[in-house]
Amino acid sequence: MTDPPTLAEVAAAAGVSPATASRVLTGSVRVTTSTRRQVHDAMSRLGYVRRRAPRGSAGRRADHVIAAVVCEHSPRLFNEPYYARLLSACEEVLATHGIPLVLMTATPATASITGPPLMAGAVDGVLLIGPRARHPLPVTLAASGIPVRCVGRPPDGVELPYVDMDNRDGGRQAAEHLLLGNRKAITTIAGPPTLPAARDRLEGFRQALRDAGVMETPVAYGDFTHASGAHAMQWLMQRAPRLDAVFAASDVMAAGAMQTLRRAGRTVPGDVAVIGYDDAPVARHVTPALTTVRQPVEELATLAARLLLTALRDGGAPATDPVLPTELVVRESG
Repeated sequence: MTDPPTLAEVAAAAGVSPATASRVLTGSVRVTTSTRRQVHDAMSRLGYVRRRAPRGSAGRRADHVIAAVVCEHSPRLFNEPYYARLLSACEEVLATHGIPLVLMTATPATASITGPPLMAGAVDGVLLIGPRARHPLPVTLAASGIPVRCVGRPPDGVELPYVDMDNRDGGRQAAEHLLLGNRKAITTIAGPPTLPAARDRLEGFRQALRDAGVMETPVAYGDFTHASGAHAMQWLMQRAPRLDAVFAASDVMAAGAMQTLRRAGRTVPGDVAVIGYDDAPVARHVTPALTTVRQPVEELATLAARLLLTALRDGGAPATDPVLPTELVVRESG
């Protein structure tokens, strides 16, 4: 029987030092993207899988533990209602199986801290939430052999099983609703362009407008916070003074946009129609109540947790990457 490849052999095949190969495995940010891909290509060619401590060995707990790794800074994790809904639903599924959920954050800057315990076998599976382009951890996890389920589509070029919303169709529904409302000067506040969900919402929105013959759509970018929505709305009013509609990629940003419009003396929806995204609690609490694209957050989380449990139980590659439908909820704002 052929011995499994070692990390030193992977390093030699990739043309890097063993120390560099090790840094790639632990998600260190001190490794260039090209070097990271060289190492992972070598791992794939050689069939290298990071070996973990066997269950029941000294110092190793006997029960399953799942980590929810949120690829955001802690302030957003604790201030954004989306994460509370998502994590609560995940925890509920795992609790019925007696499995604890450990919460971790991992920005690109902290991936070198988060990565090593995951690679060393501290957990049995990972729910990876919201990874963005050029984040080192998804690439590392993809080659690790650890069961992973991405909540949201992973960055382009990273092969990980996922569950996602149909964000592109959500953007389409928002655009078509504004067009049906006879809005002529339509603008949008998009989310971070490195986040696949934000890109999909923007592209679905733009494509629906292009299909209707609207080729120019002013776009401002925010980071899903109230302040960024308010600032983006101010920028859009300067860029397109006659705007009569705005689609914001989150309800929180839409609420910020409405505040800016109100301060500028613009009425909603009389002067400007506003559509948000999420159907978060804020959508019902703002005045006027917010028309929005509802995404089934709890269903997404429940399905992701169940599919990860199936992978833990059965092993092997997942059969599907489900994409859940979104739904336009029409209220008073547009």
